[in-house]
Amino acid sequence: MAMTMNTTAMIMKIPNHNTFKSHQLFNCVKKPSCSSSSCYSENLVAAQKLVYEFNPQIPIEKALTPPSSWYTDPSFLALELHRVFYRSWQVVGYTDQLKDPQDFFSGRDDNGKIHAFHNVCRHHASILATGSGKKSWFVCPYHGWTYGLDGTLLKATRITGIKDFNVKEFGLVPLEVATWGPFVLLNMGKEAVHQEEVDSNVVANEWLGGSSEILSINGIDSSLSYLCRREYTIECNWKVFCDNYLDGGYHVPYAHKGLASGLQLDSYSTSLYEKVSIQRCESGSTEGTDDTHRLGSKAIYAFIYPNFMINRYGPWMDTNLVIPLAPTRCKVVFDYFLDGSLKDDKAFIEQSLKDSEQVQKCLADGMQMEDIILCEGVQRGLESPAYCSGRK
Repeated sequence: MAMTMNTTAMIMKIPNHNTFKSHQLFNCVKKPSCSSSSCYSENLVAAQKLVYEFNPQIPIEKALTPPSSWYTDPSFLALELHRVFYRSWQVVGYTDQLKDPQDFFSGRDDNGKIHAFHNVCRHHASILATGSGKKSWFVCPYHGWTYGLDGTLLKATRITGIKDFNVKEFGLVPLEVATWGPFVLLNMGKEAVHQEEVDSNVVANEWLGGSSEILSINGIDSSLSYLCRREYTIECNWKVFCDNYLDGGYHVPYAHKGLASGLQLDSYSTSLYEKVSIQRCESGSTEGTDDTHRLGSKAIYAFIYPNFMINRYGPWMDTNLVIPLAPTRCKVVFDYFLDGSLKDDKAFIEQSLKDSEQVQKCLADGMQMEDIILCEGVQRGLESPAYCSGRK
């Protein structure tokens, strides 16, 4: 999947046959260069001042919403990237991409381990891998430096006479990688010294805290089959989309009348954990519904800080990853999973995806629907001089 934020990374498998079948690339918002570090620091200082415009200690009954500057100011986004995204676990793929020993996006070595590296040549910073295919090694398209599948520099061209050059010091830079349930995660804030996959119990504690067991027993696991992906660019700050997801059904009767008619909104509940919020709501009627629907007592909607959502209902699971592109623009990546027994039922899949699209996404002709309209409207309001903060 593509995280648009300009430092790049790749996850790969080191199979017995040393070949690759498919590729996955992650773009991340660029960290400061050496020459721009002073300006970058100044921006962080400016953003830190914006942080103090909000007081999280005020009781919820008296609290205001965060100031609009948090949703519009470029320096605040830079602070979020520096303090949040670069220091937390981020979902970058799913374990279905790892089941074949030749996967290029990510994969396992002979011992079943996953490896991840920054997708940047150590010579002159060219991106190493794009597209898809099979490879026994990676050759930089710029100057031909060649790397093994374990990240080792195998060949550095035209370095005869170069002094103080140690080939062992110029391998690909590793990243800390882990899996939990069906998800593959990276943490760019931790140096992967030993290039070993992080224990799933460790990442469960760091990423999910006390909610990990609850999510597991509610069917968020690796038994589902990956189905498809859809991506949408929305003209709003990434937090606007997350706020909309987290408002506890407040907007549902006004913005999603079709959905609201099938819900008992007075049953809506939210459970809070260290970094996770879990929402539930009973369906309004059991007639004509079964376990294949989005509604009902078995449906669970989890938000994982800072930008990942899991919706588990019946045989379905869909995930929403919100990626900041700019202060007032984000990309939302929807991945769909289905119980293996239904993955060949094309009619069921088509209708279910259509129902989900009506609520959550844009139609193919570009017409903006429901949540998209809401989020983009809120962003325009946040940019108005008439608005600074609202009430919870």
